[in-house]
Amino acid sequence: MATKIPVHEQVYRKLREMILYGELAPGQAVTIYGLVDELDVGMTPVREAIRRLTAEGALVFQGNRRVCLPDLGAQDLEDIAFVRRSIEPKLAMQAAENITPDVIENMKAIDAKLNDAIAKGNVLDYMRYNHQFHFTLYAEAQSELLHSMVSTLWLRYGPLYRVISGRWGTQQLVDRHDETIAALSNGDVKGVGDAILADMDQGFDIVRKLFD
Repeated sequence: MATKIPVHEQVYRKLREMILYGELAPGQAVTIYGLVDELDVGMTPVREAIRRLTAEGALVFQGNRRVCLPDLGAQDLEDIAFVRRSIEPKLAMQAAENITPDVIENMKAIDAKLNDAIAKGNVLDYMRYNHQFHFTLYAEAQSELLHSMVSTLWLRYGPLYRVISGRWGTQQLVDRHDETIAALSNGDVKGVGDAILADMDQGFDIVRKLFD
């Protein structure tokens, strides 16, 4: 029998996804009571979720029972880019050394859903499957520390990426997922790292347009 996920954990995961996939915009303020109504839960699990996400830097207290997403600037983006470029290619290469055919097939299926979201102009699904693609790969690195660090950075980056995705539309979004899968299939560890780095750099170049 599957273990039931506690309510406070369910609320944390839901609110985290709302931030990660850009359902909340940078600088947008929300009230605790508003989240209680939207998520249809009690005050205590919402407070606990906010506490955890504040500790991760994904939310900032504003007082009067209000929180908001950090309003990031151009330098914040460059800081995030610097750290992600330093960590994620290494994480991807470690994952490539452990990858199995089943995981590669799973990544192909996720990427097919991502491409379908692009074709349909569904930004939310694009955000969801892009994240799922990367973290399905990163999980194979078996590095809890690096995985945790990258997860936190994606929380800060996701809302910015959603803003630019919404402005440009999914048809303008590009990735290097096919190259990543090909390198994984060929056992090309360095090629996997290079593809992930190129994929990130394309995304950063798009988001920089917010600050031009």
